[in-house]
Amino acid sequence: MLRGDMSEHTKTTSHGGAGRALLWLAILLTLALLGFVTATAVRNNPIYSDREANGISKYKFIEACKELAHDTENLAVGAAGQSIPLKTLIEQSGAPLKAGDSIHADLDAEPAQIIKATQTVEGGGWTLTAPATVAVHSAGRENTLGQLPLQCAHDKATGKTTAQLSLPGQ
Repeated sequence: MLRGDMSEHTKTTSHGGAGRALLWLAILLTLALLGFVTATAVRNNPIYSDREANGISKYKFIEACKELAHDTENLAVGAAGQSIPLKTLIEQSGAPLKAGDSIHADLDAEPAQIIKATQTVEGGGWTLTAPATVAVHSAGRENTLGQLPLQCAHDKATGKTTAQLSLPGQ
């Protein structure tokens, strides 16, 4: 009796062949759809750029511009054909800096605006003009001085990225 019960439970009837084929078909269709979506997203990426043609990728250029804007010790302001260090210009404007004060210049535009404002230069390279907010940080307080246009450029021939603030109307 025990032997009869065992044989009934160990019988194999294979009806899973069709289900297995449908599962593999679903997996293949999913992978094909994922590949299509990835290819479409890469082509429509606003930061995608031709690194070879411009010497640097659009993303790296924008990041370099942000870093140059933060480097206020070396950031200059273009005025009447001259380049004046930002720190010197602020001190000459009647707002002397105290010990511990620091100057900050930050791009003041939405990421989409920055990407849209980044243009290629004929012959290779990039250019970007966007508003930057200049502020003095002192003892935990921030004193916003104003907003100036930041002009940033990458020259493919030299491989250098430069940034400079401009006075209004210059």
